[in-house]
Amino acid sequence: MSDFRQQALDYHAKPVPGKIAIQLTKPAETVTDLALAYSPGVAEPVREIAADPNAAYQYTAKGNMVAVISNGTAILGLGNLGPLASKPVMEGKALLFKRFAGLDSIDIEVKHSTTEDFINTVANIADTFGGINLEDIKAPECFEIEQELIKRCSVPVFHDDQHGTAIVTAAGMLNALEVQGKELTDVTIVCMGAGAAAIACMELLIKCGAKRERIYMLDTKGVIHTRRDNLTHHKKLFANNTDKRTLEDALDGADVFVGVSGPDVLPAEALALMAPNPVIFACSNPDPEIKPELAHSVRDDVIMATGRSDYPNQVNNVLCFPFIFRGALDVRASEINDEMKIAAVEAIRGITKEPVPADVLAASNLTSLTFGREYIIPKPMDPRLLQRVATAVAQAAIDSGVAMLKELPAGYMQG
Repeated sequence: MSDFRQQALDYHAKPVPGKIAIQLTKPAETVTDLALAYSPGVAEPVREIAADPNAAYQYTAKGNMVAVISNGTAILGLGNLGPLASKPVMEGKALLFKRFAGLDSIDIEVKHSTTEDFINTVANIADTFGGINLEDIKAPECFEIEQELIKRCSVPVFHDDQHGTAIVTAAGMLNALEVQGKELTDVTIVCMGAGAAAIACMELLIKCGAKRERIYMLDTKGVIHTRRDNLTHHKKLFANNTDKRTLEDALDGADVFVGVSGPDVLPAEALALMAPNPVIFACSNPDPEIKPELAHSVRDDVIMATGRSDYPNQVNNVLCFPFIFRGALDVRASEINDEMKIAAVEAIRGITKEPVPADVLAASNLTSLTFGREYIIPKPMDPRLLQRVATAVAQAAIDSGVAMLKELPAGYMQG
C-alpha cells in the first residue's frame, strides 16, 4: 500500500503538478492572430453576444465547458476536509470529462460561510459554462444547493454523487433483476445508508418502477420508520410504517440490498435471511458492505456489484456523467431532468446485452464477457457509452422540451 501511495503522489506531482491544463484552439503566432484574438478583433463577438446571449455558444468555448464545483464537505470517503483538499478530486473529474466525452472542464473550489453563500457564488458564475457538475457536497445541504441552483441557473446543474450513482445503480439493478427472474415492481429493497447517494438511488428506482412502500432505508439508528422523531425532510420520504427495526428485520425475505454506507456492515448471517436469488449492491469504497468472496460463500444464488474495479459489476459514475453532460450540452439543454436520467439508464443497461468489443475485453484483461451474473454493467472503457448515452440523453432533452435545439445535429455521434 505504501508503494501505491507513492505512485499516486508521483502521478499527481510529475512531470508537472496537477492533472489538467489549458490549450489554445486558435493560432496566436502573428500580429494578425493577436489582433483577431484580442483587441480589436474580439470586439466583434462581444457585440454579437451582447445582442444575443445565445451567440456565446457560437463564438466562445461555453458549449463545450463544464465547471466541476465543490466545497469539500464530503470528499470521497474522507469526509469534510475543506475546499482546497478537494481539488485533486475535482481535477480528476475534469480529466474524466475530457478523456471520455471530449468536454473541457474547470475545477472550482468554493469557500463559504453559509449554504446561501455557496449557492450565490455558483449562480453568479454559471453563465460562463455550458453545465455545472456539483461534487463532494455533504447531505442534507447538497439537496438544497442543487435544487436552488437548478431554479437559478439557465444551464444544467447535476450533483453527480446523487444522480450519477443513481443512474448506474438503476441500470445495473434492472439488469440484475432480469437475470434473477424478478421485476422491479415486485421486489423488496433494503437500502443501508440515508445520505445523498442513497436517497437519489431509491428515488430513481421508484421512477423506474419500484414501490416506495417496499423500500426499507436504514441510517445509523436503524430502520427509518414513521414513529421516529427528528427525521430530515428527505428521510421522511422513506419513513416506512413498519415494526422492522434492525437490518436483520429488514433483510428477512428481501430481494435486494443496496449499500451506500460503510465497510462490512452486512453480516453473512443477515445475507442468509434474504429471499432466493438476491441482488447485492455493496457500493461503499474502498471496502464494500460485504466482501464478494464472503457473499458468494454464503449464497451461491447471489448477484454482486461493488464500487471496486477489481471485482465484476463495478458501479462507477464514469459510466454516465461525462455522456449525460455531452448530450445535454450538445442540444443546449437548460436542465438534466428525469426523462434524461431514465434515458441514460436504458442506454447503459442495453449495452451489456450486446457482444463486447475485443478492445474492451483487452482493456479489462478478459477473454470473454456475456450478459449474466458477472456482467450486468458495462465496462468503463467501453467506447459505445459515448454514442449511446449521449444520443439518448440529447434526444430525451429535445423530446421533453428542455433543449434549445429542436432536433439532433445532422450526423450526431455517427462515426
